[in-house]
Amino acid sequence: MEEKAPTVGQLSSGLVGEDPEAGIETVDIERIEKVYRKLDHRIIPAFWVLYFLCSAIRSNVGLAQTMNEAQHHDLEEVLHLTPKQVSTGLALFYVCYVIFDFPSNLIMTRLSPRVWMSRIVIGVGIIGSCMAAMKAAWSLYLLRLLLGIVIAGMWPGMAYYLTLFYPPSRTGKRIGQYFTAAQVSAAVVGLVSAGFQKMDGLGGLVGFQWMFLLYGLVGILVGFSLLWWLPDRPLPPGEVPDRSGWHKWIPQSRPALTGEDALIHYRDLTRVYHRSRWGVKDLWHVVIDWRVWPLLLMYFGVVGVGIGVQNYATVIIQSTNSKLTSIDLSLLTAPIWIMDLIAILLVTPFSDRFHHHRALFFSVPVCIQIAGLLLTTYGGSEANPWPRYGGLLMVGFGLGPTVPITMTWTNEIFQPRHGEVGVAAASALVSGLGNLGSILTTYALFTGWPADSQPGRKQYRKSTLVMVGILCLSILSAFAMTLLLRFVGNGSRAKQVSSGSSTSEGEGVTMDGAAKRELQERGFGRLWWSRR
Repeated sequence: MEEKAPTVGQLSSGLVGEDPEAGIETVDIERIEKVYRKLDHRIIPAFWVLYFLCSAIRSNVGLAQTMNEAQHHDLEEVLHLTPKQVSTGLALFYVCYVIFDFPSNLIMTRLSPRVWMSRIVIGVGIIGSCMAAMKAAWSLYLLRLLLGIVIAGMWPGMAYYLTLFYPPSRTGKRIGQYFTAAQVSAAVVGLVSAGFQKMDGLGGLVGFQWMFLLYGLVGILVGFSLLWWLPDRPLPPGEVPDRSGWHKWIPQSRPALTGEDALIHYRDLTRVYHRSRWGVKDLWHVVIDWRVWPLLLMYFGVVGVGIGVQNYATVIIQSTNSKLTSIDLSLLTAPIWIMDLIAILLVTPFSDRFHHHRALFFSVPVCIQIAGLLLTTYGGSEANPWPRYGGLLMVGFGLGPTVPITMTWTNEIFQPRHGEVGVAAASALVSGLGNLGSILTTYALFTGWPADSQPGRKQYRKSTLVMVGILCLSILSAFAMTLLLRFVGNGSRAKQVSSGSSTSEGEGVTMDGAAKRELQERGFGRLWWSRR
């Protein structure tokens, strides 16, 4: 029998009470947590799988550089490329990503977010499988350009999608959970690439061609399946989804929540989420908001280092120990990303619990990255190069929580200030323009910087020191953002957008469950920069 949704009055009488300390009406915490766990089971695994595959397809070119080197079947030999051409091909992806990230995320707000995410994964799978047919530099350039176009908007789009279902202060842990897919992907594709190298020559394809083809085909299948699995944006209980126009040609997925769960979720979410049609003026307010730029510089540093290490991990490891085989290099990349994954799982839940201290949870891991890069640059000796590899493990650990924290902080600042368009536009600007750091590390550094390719212990030393420099910029930006928010605040627009939400001390600060819990914690709440 179909479950009948309760009315708002029934919900209020049965599940809502007065909180005497906060002075606000609040839903039972255990009940609301159960509802969000149901959402987690529906959304997070699907996001994890799609991000795993898109990350694998995007980064496989890095592994292909050293696969089957002994047989002269690596990417450079098969396509007759120079190291500079490989760097150009890697960087072209990010050029398109920077250009199309912003419009892609804005289109997603106008259309069905579920359909748009499926379109991205299907497109990535098609382009990825076509990479198995590359024969020369021009085909690498073309397909990397196309890959950047079709995947643009995926990462900020996922962050935006979460804010449709979760209050901003709840998103950090969730972003961290599916962001682990990138780390597992980097680890697994490194391990699996050893198997693909054993397939070298099978069916007339070399090892990396098999890798591109199979990952691409799996991506296409997953993309179509998401049309049935991912829920569309939540609607007020009782409202029927629009099935007119082009919607009638798209498979309809079942709602994320039903009955009482849907009503509880809608009531809790609308305390912080207010959907409204936006126009050019609203978009302009987001673009000129100074709060975008410190976040962008934070992202610039950490994503530049992350992508640089991901694309050149095997090249960096090979420079520390020239005796390693191509299979050894593939296997040794996996522990870097396992360390990354561990850090995400350890740090991001705490960054949500103490979400007024994002800068602290961001900067400490960045300092670990800096220490790791310095160890990779100056550590070890000719007889014992392994300390330099240990530095890469430290870099992996430090990278883990930084990107999820940056995107979560973006959502947390712009959702109450500008609403839905604020999240979509700001996350796209931070992710898109922040990926200029990826262009720097993939095109200008390592094999793209001939003067830094001298053999011996000094190989790539200048490149790693440049990455240390941009990480220092990220730390300075995080603390600049903290100081500016402390003394300038989140502005009057936050009060306008979050009107009707529960507030603290009349400042227009959204009081969801996670924020309220933090006020009850000891220690961190007394830090000077978070005092209201």
